[in-house]
Amino acid sequence: MAYRITLIPGDGIGPEVTAATVQVLEATGCAFHWDHQDKVGADSVEAGGEPLPESVLESIRRNKTALKGPVTTPVGKGFKSVNVQLRQKLDLFANVRPAKSLPGLKTPFKDIDMVIFRENTEGLYSGLESYDERHGIADSIARISKVGSERIIRFCFEYAKRQGRKQVTVVHKANILKLTSGMFLRLAREVAAAYPGIEFNDRIVDNMCMQLVMHPQRYDCLVTTNLFGDILSDLAAGLVGGLGVIAGANIGEDYAVFEAVHGSAPDIAGQNKANPTALIRSAEMMLLHLGEFAAAEALHAGIMEIYTEGKYLTGDLGGPCSTTEFADHLAARVAAHV
Repeated sequence: MAYRITLIPGDGIGPEVTAATVQVLEATGCAFHWDHQDKVGADSVEAGGEPLPESVLESIRRNKTALKGPVTTPVGKGFKSVNVQLRQKLDLFANVRPAKSLPGLKTPFKDIDMVIFRENTEGLYSGLESYDERHGIADSIARISKVGSERIIRFCFEYAKRQGRKQVTVVHKANILKLTSGMFLRLAREVAAAYPGIEFNDRIVDNMCMQLVMHPQRYDCLVTTNLFGDILSDLAAGLVGGLGVIAGANIGEDYAVFEAVHGSAPDIAGQNKANPTALIRSAEMMLLHLGEFAAAEALHAGIMEIYTEGKYLTGDLGGPCSTTEFADHLAARVAAHV
């Protein structure tokens, strides 16, 4: 059986890390039919098209699963984020970001193993903004729904139950945002009652940030709204080595997009020096999503070996390897575990 996967290389270093990831995935022995969608984001706009062409959405709807490299998002101007558009148009309501310590990396903490669940389609990222030219006032509406809140909270608890995790922490600002965050907290308490085997607690978001840089090992699964989750997931990434080594997934009822969560790094594009670990670990999540557990385990074992030895890492981690050399070494390790 060959899996049909929409492949979105992205721009900047995207094509390089995507090619490396495809090489490692194919070393697992799984068969893939890649549906290439190359014109996305700035490249598509420069060619006179849309940043997210309808053909890309149609491909994902056909194939159900996509693997996506980084896509540049203009800051303060230009087109709307392709990432946000994908999540909203495909209703990819759950952003899942594991933050787990890797062997061999010098980081402030060891033995971190948490997963952050971020509501992916609502909140301040709903895009409900307006500007009053006369008074110089910009408004943005944080729209949070009962349905959207309940499903991300339940998704988190179901994941924790399946994975044998012991604790869920809901992160909020209900002391100030009494209707939006207040509703999210109330619904989390209601959902938690149906999972008596899982410890439940809550933290105010500013306190949560402090806790994560003091005692991150105390936390297991965090679930929160869109903006808070965006910030906390990057903070957690910094605790375990940075965005270059962190996996990410966007999951809905019908579709799933697995992506590198770092930027497109145009300053090093085409130099064969980018670290492909983030997208490769996202591909591991994709294998688990597809039910290819043995292949996922082989990929995971290969990554752990490479990082434990520390001899074949890319330059950003102090190693001697190019992107392609890293992929060659990792693919050989993965194949040996199949």
